[in-house]
Amino acid sequence: MKEVKKISTGAPWEDIVGYSRAIKIGNTIEIAGTTSPGADEYEQTVGIIKIAEKALNDLGAGLDNVVRTRMYCTDINKWETIGKAHGEFFKTIKPVTTLVEVSNLISPDIYVEIEFSAVL
Repeated sequence: MKEVKKISTGAPWEDIVGYSRAIKIGNTIEIAGTTSPGADEYEQTVGIIKIAEKALNDLGAGLDNVVRTRMYCTDINKWETIGKAHGEFFKTIKPVTTLVEVSNLISPDIYVEIEFSAVL
């Protein structure tokens, strides 16, 4: 059986909903939909990626191990701002990605949520 390692960041929703921020199973890491406070989509995207990077580091990986990102936003017209922030971290890594608009996220002041998949 493959070893399973789970990471929690202490976000209040983790215990309420019952989930881990990240799970490593064998050489695969999955990071749950992650949000971050910030004044706008750019700041939130940067904050989210930094949270994910810490979780990856805690599991012995880094952003260069990311093979997929799934981005959810509340205003698709902000795709360039979100994409700019994403590109600052992933310009040379180039994981596959998806960016879709959703009607709402967990809080009205949260505009972006991102999931990450990584392989060691």
